[in-house]
Amino acid sequence: MSGFVTVSDEGGVRTLTLSNPGRMNAVPPDAWSDLGDAFEDFESSVQRTLVVTGAGGEFCAGADMDLTPSDVPSAADNAAHMRVVNRAALALHRTTKPTIAAVDGVAVGAGMNLAIGCDIVLATPRARFAEIFVQRGLTLDFGGTWLLPRLVGLTRARELALTGRVVDADEALAIGLVAEVVPQDELRARTMELASLLSVGAPLAQSVIKRALDRSSTLTFEQGLAFEEQSQAVLLASGDFVEGARAFLDKRPPRFEGK
Repeated sequence: MSGFVTVSDEGGVRTLTLSNPGRMNAVPPDAWSDLGDAFEDFESSVQRTLVVTGAGGEFCAGADMDLTPSDVPSAADNAAHMRVVNRAALALHRTTKPTIAAVDGVAVGAGMNLAIGCDIVLATPRARFAEIFVQRGLTLDFGGTWLLPRLVGLTRARELALTGRVVDADEALAIGLVAEVVPQDELRARTMELASLLSVGAPLAQSVIKRALDRSSTLTFEQGLAFEEQSQAVLLASGDFVEGARAFLDKRPPRFEGK
């Protein structure tokens, strides 16, 4: 794995730190594959929660692009590159375990969509978000066209995507881009507090809840009830449900095993 992605584990929490000094942690062209590998490695690991953050007071400035008119790749080369980018986005989206983005500084372009692709986004007052693509003559990528309307609604998504304007932390909280704004010097502690809480949750239930919420906007109410019926029937027969019930009766924290 390249030096762009650093992995560290603390108990049930895995932290991925993005680092590209002097470039606001923009993703180098050859690092998208490493990012996808890191997400897939987390899914197969024993760690229960993933934290994605950036080094040096920035989150991620999107793709690290330094092109001149003479070296712009062909459409075929670009499509091949985008398949690598999409693999990373899919690996994050498909993980069955909770994910948190801890955002300080800039989260723009693909960096913004990397952040909102996580289940929960925490931000400092310094955080700034922008779907800056249109200002570069590009469309949203890393899942932004799917993610953004689900978080802020279609009207606001159109405005943010078509202007590419910067959203500060207070507005991001107000419109639903982030779950919480915390002081910069408290970001790590608050992130680890939340990650530790998620890490002792019921893995099977968390996985089902993630799938259900992702599908919610495309299902009818009847289809949503059918999904709940099928998934709840399985969970009611699980060891985690038995443990949860016993822990409640014993007045102790549950010890879920994902079985």
